[in-house]
Amino acid sequence: MPDDGRPAGRGPGHTGSVRGVSDNGYGDFEFERRFFVRDMPRELLDEPAPVLIVQSYFMAEQGYALRMRVQSSSARVALDGTEDELALLDELASEFDFCALTVKGPMIEGTRYEAEREIDLSVGLEMIKLAGSRIIKNRYAIWLGGDGWVVDVFGGLNRPLIIAECERGSPVTDLHIPAFCVTEVTDDRRFANDGLSGAPFSTWNAAFDAELAANGPHFLAGLGQNYFDSARVPNQGRG
Repeated sequence: MPDDGRPAGRGPGHTGSVRGVSDNGYGDFEFERRFFVRDMPRELLDEPAPVLIVQSYFMAEQGYALRMRVQSSSARVALDGTEDELALLDELASEFDFCALTVKGPMIEGTRYEAEREIDLSVGLEMIKLAGSRIIKNRYAIWLGGDGWVVDVFGGLNRPLIIAECERGSPVTDLHIPAFCVTEVTDDRRFANDGLSGAPFSTWNAAFDAELAANGPHFLAGLGQNYFDSARVPNQGRG
């Protein structure tokens, strides 16, 4: 783990790195599992400080996406759902310190093609302002047991959504799933960032709450053993 306490791997919460063919033998593929969080323990987010991310999707269809992202490790914005992404891009322009263009393929059982290339900040900022469906979030990097996790706290029309994600350099199997993870959304396209850019969480969160109450939580069963805290014995749901 780096000296600043962030999980090791692709940079601060796997943002801020330039990705070509990786050295893990899998090329431009990412391996992750994602979970819906209702209440995140505040003590886990105390440090390090979050990375502010604004990203725009120029194409998002059937799991394929073309994304432009800018991020700042110094800006501090308490997201309350009233954010104007365009205004913040202007206000904080000098504080953004990384920009990347990313091509993504569909998520299949926790594996997704992702090729990321660094872009000049001035170009990326203007592109995000000019077009695309935007989202904003604070990303926290935490270390739990042997795994690095990122926690995305969304603002704008996606508030109050919180997503926790575990990513590894190979398939995420035999995972210890923390108690704050309510249900797994790895293969639920509604919760993919590209999905949220077009259909924000605030427009369907009530329906999702009803769905969760009726069906209960589910966790992928085809990626080895899922380990849970003894206090919770969840419905394993679909495999």
